[in-house]
Amino acid sequence: MVMVWEDLTVELPGSFGAHNKKLLSGITGFAEPARIMAVMGPSGCGKTTFLDSFTGKLPANVVVTGNILINGKKTSLYSREVPTSSNSTLGMRTSEIRRTLIESYKSSKLMINARRRIQQLKPNEEQEIKPNIGGSTTWSKQLCTLTKRSFLNMTRDIGYYWLRIIFYTLVGISIGTLFFHIGTGNNSILARGKCVSFIYGFMICLSCGGLPFFIEELKVFYVERSKGHYGEAAFVVSNIISSFPFLVLLSLSSGIIIYFMVQFHPGLSNCAFFCINLFCCLSVAECCIMVVASVVPNVLMGIGTGVGVIIFMMMPSQIFRSLPDIPKFFWRYPMSYLSFAAWAAQGQYKNDMLGVEFDPLVPGDPKVSGEKVLALVFGVPLDHGKWWDLTALVTLLLVHRVVLYLVLRFVKRAKSPKLWLYAQKSLHFAERCLLNNKPSIFSWKQAQHPLSSKEGVMSPNLAI
Repeated sequence: MVMVWEDLTVELPGSFGAHNKKLLSGITGFAEPARIMAVMGPSGCGKTTFLDSFTGKLPANVVVTGNILINGKKTSLYSREVPTSSNSTLGMRTSEIRRTLIESYKSSKLMINARRRIQQLKPNEEQEIKPNIGGSTTWSKQLCTLTKRSFLNMTRDIGYYWLRIIFYTLVGISIGTLFFHIGTGNNSILARGKCVSFIYGFMICLSCGGLPFFIEELKVFYVERSKGHYGEAAFVVSNIISSFPFLVLLSLSSGIIIYFMVQFHPGLSNCAFFCINLFCCLSVAECCIMVVASVVPNVLMGIGTGVGVIIFMMMPSQIFRSLPDIPKFFWRYPMSYLSFAAWAAQGQYKNDMLGVEFDPLVPGDPKVSGEKVLALVFGVPLDHGKWWDLTALVTLLLVHRVVLYLVLRFVKRAKSPKLWLYAQKSLHFAERCLLNNKPSIFSWKQAQHPLSSKEGVMSPNLAI
């Protein structure tokens, strides 16, 4: 069937003596069989009016002029006569039209050429294609590539570490000016304790700033792990290596400023211990935030949960109360031994006060040693040295990395069966809705007259 329209014009009579409004003006064109045509244009340009002018759906007061020819025969614009043709699809149902088109395509040249091309592209039976599952690269190659990529991302993204390094440096300057040259007077005893608590309490909380960026890394990791590119171990180890220089720079930039401005216990070993202790403490805090990000992938919820976890780990430490005053049940045993803040704080207490003598409360009395201050005022146990506290902190760091590995390995994968069951239930629900002819929530939100609603009705008879 060939359809031609010439000078098709549609006018809407004006009301109360107003001028007629032209909806279509002098449209000319044609439509040939076995061709796909599309009517395109912005909203309100007249696409629906154009198609309705062929089917006779326009209101009675609308004036339609022009010529429409079907198979060379001129047809009245609003007649109900259906022209007959050997291959006409007028008056057929939608399913019949679809079946006719499918059968026509199966015997067409397009289908024959497609099958011939498929046979050319198909491999021979003798050829065997081996699937590449899991990748062929070695674990060391995966680790090297991941480390380079992670380090590059951390270097380029100013918010990952650079901005926090600036914040830590400003915090270090603030602490240094607040406790500047703290001295060894009697009133400096409590001031030193407050300074240590402020350092580890405030700086640990700043570690939550890296959570949004780690969540973005996790999204890439989950996609690449699903394709078998690498596993959890390579991801965790690469993150340790790539973040190491930034954490060292972060600890040194703030630790050295605080140490010399406050004038803690002098000595190169004491300064090195303070920076190493701060580095390990911040590393454990970073790992805690990574574990939280792996479990809570939402940024806002993750930051809230991460801050809660960090504060919870600081509660059984000398930052809030001395160890002898902490309730023994749960808080003293075992939480004070699992708290990285407790080991970091008491290690710095020993590093700062052991070997230092303070002025007495009453002038003329003998000076007070740092050992008595630690035992009586701060309740710090002296049965082991500061390096054992640092060893315990490093052990907690390794434990937290193992926990991160286990969370990445099992938590996300444990959700897959649940998602599969949820998908199956959704499919069964949709199937029941279709069988019962009950619209679901999703179909209710669709347009009021979708094309699928016209299934089974008579096709337009082109009553023009």
